[in-house]
Amino acid sequence: MEWQAPKIQRRKARQITVGSVKVGGDAPISVQSMTCTDTMDVDATVKQILALENAGADIVRVTVPTLEATDAFEKIVKQVHIPVVSDIHFDYRIAIECAKKGAAALRINPGNIGSHERIEMVCQAAKDYGLPIRVGVNAGSLDKDLLEKYGSPCPDAMVEAALRAAQTLDEHNFTDYAFSVKASELNLCVAAYRQLAQKTDAPLHLGITEAGGLTGGTVLSAIGIGQLLQEGIGDTLRVSLAADPVEEIKVGWAILKSLHLRSRGAEIVACPTCGRRGIDVVATVNELESRLSDIRQSIKIAVMGCVVNGPGEAKHADIAVCGGAKGNCLIYENGEMMGKFPCSQAVQIIEERVRARVK
Repeated sequence: MEWQAPKIQRRKARQITVGSVKVGGDAPISVQSMTCTDTMDVDATVKQILALENAGADIVRVTVPTLEATDAFEKIVKQVHIPVVSDIHFDYRIAIECAKKGAAALRINPGNIGSHERIEMVCQAAKDYGLPIRVGVNAGSLDKDLLEKYGSPCPDAMVEAALRAAQTLDEHNFTDYAFSVKASELNLCVAAYRQLAQKTDAPLHLGITEAGGLTGGTVLSAIGIGQLLQEGIGDTLRVSLAADPVEEIKVGWAILKSLHLRSRGAEIVACPTCGRRGIDVVATVNELESRLSDIRQSIKIAVMGCVVNGPGEAKHADIAVCGGAKGNCLIYENGEMMGKFPCSQAVQIIEERVRARVK
C-alpha cells in the first residue's frame, strides 16, 4: 500500500467573504500579495495586479495613503478581476471612501483610526457595502501602553492588541473581521498566531512580516507559515518578500502544494544534480517553469539527472524525464516509459505531453 501523508485538520474558523473569495470555514486557503507600485500610477498598479492574477493570486492588497488616492483606487478596481483590499492607516475618511469605491475589504488598525465616532463610521461603511475588516497587528508598531506593560514585543502583547481591536469592533456590532499578528522574528510570530488561534474563531491571515529578500524571506516564510498550516492554523496567507510581488504568489502556492492543501499548475520535482547526471537538470527545470507558467491545472513533473532515483520518482509523477547515457534520456508518462529520446528534445516533448493532458 502506498504511504500517504495524514490529512491536516484545520482549525474551525468562522467565514468571511472578500469579494468573490471565501476566507475561513472550509474554504480553500487563499494566497495574497500586495502591490508595490505608486497607487496614483493607475496603469502600473493595474499591470502589476494582472501579473499577480496570472501567477495565481486570489486577493491583492493596495495601499491607499491619501484621500486623493481613493480616485485612483476606484479606477484600479474596475480594471482587475480579483478582490482588492484597501490598506489604510490613520485617516478614517479614506476607509469610508474606499468602501464606496469598490474595496473588497478594509485593512485597518482600529487603534490608529481615532475616536469612538470615527471607528463607528468606518464600521458602518463596511456594513453598508458588505465588507469585512482585517485587523493588522504588527510587533513593530504596538501601542505604547502594551510595550510598557510587557517590556518589549511578545506574543502576549500582540494577542492583547488583536483582542483589544476585536473588542472595539464588537462594541460597534461589527464581527465580520479577520486577524493578522505579524512579526519579523520567526518564533515570536509563530507563537503569537498559536496563542491567538486559541482565543478567537475569527479567520487568521498568516505572514512573517519583513521576512527579507527572495531567498531569506522564502525560507523564513516557508518555516513559519508552514508550521502553522501543518497545525491547522491559517485561512489565508501572504509571503512578504523584498522582491517582485509575483514571487510572493509563487512561494505561497509552493507552501500550500508541499502540504497538499491546494494544488495549481505544474509542480516540478527535481534532483539537486551531481556528476552522474545525464541531462542538464537546472536548465531543463528553468525552461519547463518558463514554458509552463500559464498552466492552471495540477500536474506533477519529475526531472531527474540519472537512473539512480529517476525511475522511482517517475512512478509518482504524471510525466518524468530521467537522464541516461550518450546524450539520451528516458521519458515516462503515468509511470510507464515512453521511450528513449535525445536530451535536446526533452523539454519540447514534455511540454507537448503536458498540454495534451490539460486541454
